[in-house]
Amino acid sequence: MLRKLYNKPILSLSILLLLMLGLHLDVLPVSIMEARNFITAREMITDGNWLLTTMNGEARYQKPPLPSWITAIFGLIFGIKNLVAFRFPAVLFVLITGVYVFLLSKRLTQNKSQSFNTALISISSLYVIVIAFEAPSDIFTHGFMLMGIYHLFVLFKDHTHYLKRSLLAGLFIGCSILSKGPVSFYVLLLPFLLAFGFSYRYRFSKKLLLSFLGSLLLAVIIGGSWYLYVRLEDPETLLAIAETETGNWTSYNVRPFYYYWSFFTQSGIWTIPAFVSLLYPYLKTRVSNLKAYKFSLYWTIFAVILLSVIPEKKSRYLMPVLIPLALNTGFYIEYLIRQFKTMRDKRETIPVYFHFGLIAVIALAIPVVVYLFLAEDLSGLWIWYVLLSVASVSIGFVLLLQLKQKQIKTVFYLSILFFVSLLVFGLPLSEAIKSDNYKSIANLAEDMEAKQIPVYGYNSSPELLWQYGAKLLPLKDDTGFVFPKNNTLALVATNLSETDRKSLEIVYTIEKIDRYDLNLPAPETRGYNNRLQAELFLLHRK
Repeated sequence: MLRKLYNKPILSLSILLLLMLGLHLDVLPVSIMEARNFITAREMITDGNWLLTTMNGEARYQKPPLPSWITAIFGLIFGIKNLVAFRFPAVLFVLITGVYVFLLSKRLTQNKSQSFNTALISISSLYVIVIAFEAPSDIFTHGFMLMGIYHLFVLFKDHTHYLKRSLLAGLFIGCSILSKGPVSFYVLLLPFLLAFGFSYRYRFSKKLLLSFLGSLLLAVIIGGSWYLYVRLEDPETLLAIAETETGNWTSYNVRPFYYYWSFFTQSGIWTIPAFVSLLYPYLKTRVSNLKAYKFSLYWTIFAVILLSVIPEKKSRYLMPVLIPLALNTGFYIEYLIRQFKTMRDKRETIPVYFHFGLIAVIALAIPVVVYLFLAEDLSGLWIWYVLLSVASVSIGFVLLLQLKQKQIKTVFYLSILFFVSLLVFGLPLSEAIKSDNYKSIANLAEDMEAKQIPVYGYNSSPELLWQYGAKLLPLKDDTGFVFPKNNTLALVATNLSETDRKSLEIVYTIEKIDRYDLNLPAPETRGYNNRLQAELFLLHRK
């Protein structure tokens, strides 16, 4: 079985990722960053705003449009109300990330088995999965950049096919810029270039230098094309948005320099192996390819340092660091697979037993923990609970047996299988945490259209706007309220202030009709977010 996986690694990665994420794409609630991307894509389809991008009818130039273009294409094919279709492109780019980690590792190590394991580590790292839902533009920009980096690496190493490699590198790096600006250029490409120079040394010929510079020029042309277009068509709005965005870099979410020093924890189930893989004095005499290991280590460290010098810091910004960190962790896992049976030093074996033993204990505890917390809310979900329990207990038990026999390769794959089972059987159980206050706004647009009542919005969150399914024209702008001529209108209002309510009451009689709430937690509990709820009012002109 394992031999078949090795022989068709890309197909194996595709099947595995489809199992992990493809089966339940419509289960998780849409995040704020997803909603912004989806709304922009929807308005490309409905309003034709493919270049001068919008969200709820207003200019949205904070992010370049390539992720929304790709999402919109899937929406055109499968329908603009199909959440699975809108989410699938981000999942596809998680797969692309895993595939190019495999390809890059294979070029680095010439070891197909290690490279496949490294790709598995990358696509099962916690924040690589989370980012596809929390901030889909990030997986697009870093996925494209990794594709470009692969072709640059081949160009630097082989010194052949200059035109082909430089064009492909320039194309993909340009697409990365067109996905989220120069973010990935700074946090993934620049550390790569530094790491390559420190570990392999550059041997620039005239052809290589021209090819490299040509790829960068092509990337700038492709990546800058949309910015130039918007700069010419809507300069005032673009400059105002740019000023706000650049101000955030130095004044918003400012954290100390050492904020990212626990970056390896973002890899989730690989936290301990990832940490050990960073211990150069320990691994330098144990890895099978020291130069390649030094390259991945340099790449990881340089990326963290460059991120750390930027005042604005968020946990999700660490996601690209997980790419070189997966390469780094792959060297440690390869060493364990090769040598663990002969290890006698407890300083080496204890971290391994602790790490995989902890995974086994968690797997064995899953049925009890889930039952204790969700037993009263499992109605209609018992089949998923049983499947999760059987899978996790079986995996945990076998994992302990294999660990006792020092079969690290099998233990490694069982850890992957446990992670997959959590997503396949565990994600549907998220329905159990949905509180009674949850109420969707998805049918409101259709209901109001049938009654021929126009609907306006007040302080509407992107998540509400996405689920509503159409634009909610704001009743209030920067200059104040804009009162339409309609005698009756509906208002979807989030946190309507007392002052604004009194202003409306001068013109309208206000009747509260309903309340919508997209929060999974109950009110007055941790995690409840007021911006995810809204009240529906009918406004009758006096």
